[in-house]
Amino acid sequence: MLIVPCPHCGDRPEIEFRYAGPAHIERAQRPAELSDEDWASYLYLRDNPKGLHFERWRHIHGCGRFFNAARDTVSDRFVASYKAGQKRPEIPR
Repeated sequence: MLIVPCPHCGDRPEIEFRYAGPAHIERAQRPAELSDEDWASYLYLRDNPKGLHFERWRHIHGCGRFFNAARDTVSDRFVASYKAGQKRPEIPR
């Protein structure tokens, strides 16, 4: 079982959480002015890196809060977690 480190509640089993996509995505300043191709790219095209990846999670069966986490996609280990709105930590690769 995967253990997810909630920065609000501590370490909990993965069944309490939901993945909410990549973290730190730069939002479009004027989405109405984007072409259909640019809008589709913004909505659907995401990197799928091998290794360290910053993600957004929600503790749905706990505090209900969103938070960000750094996870290694090779080992599936969480390296760090931090509250939403905080800068992503410097993590040596």
